[in-house]
Amino acid sequence: MTADAASFRQGLTLIRCVLAALLFIHGAARLGAGGVAPFGQFLDAQGFPFGAGIAWFITGFELSATLLLAWGRWVTPLALVFAVIYACGIWLVHAQEGWFVVGLGRNGMEYSVLILACLLGLAWACRPRVPPSPIEPQQRFTRTT
Repeated sequence: MTADAASFRQGLTLIRCVLAALLFIHGAARLGAGGVAPFGQFLDAQGFPFGAGIAWFITGFELSATLLLAWGRWVTPLALVFAVIYACGIWLVHAQEGWFVVGLGRNGMEYSVLILACLLGLAWACRPRVPPSPIEPQQRFTRTT
């Protein structure tokens, strides 16, 4: 592995592990503060069926999937599920509060957009790749008799 490739992998590992820690803390804080039930009630009020079940799923996912994410396992599918969860958070909560989290606003979407961009970048960078075919492209569709 070249020095450039090693630096690239180290940078992705740092982003992946920091994201995993932040998302884990998000779920742990909700659980520790007794926020799962109110989160479920909020989802019910927004018209989601089984709001409590969704809230418990998201909290459990944040606590368990982050360990796999930090370990570097199933990064693409986990990052995509997290991206959907955080995109919904932007849609349901943060977008109506504006852009800024602090300073010129409160509870805005800037932090969530950053998390979403990092998750999508990780999903893309860690996606499974199909090895190139040993057959030259022009030979793939050529019929030999």
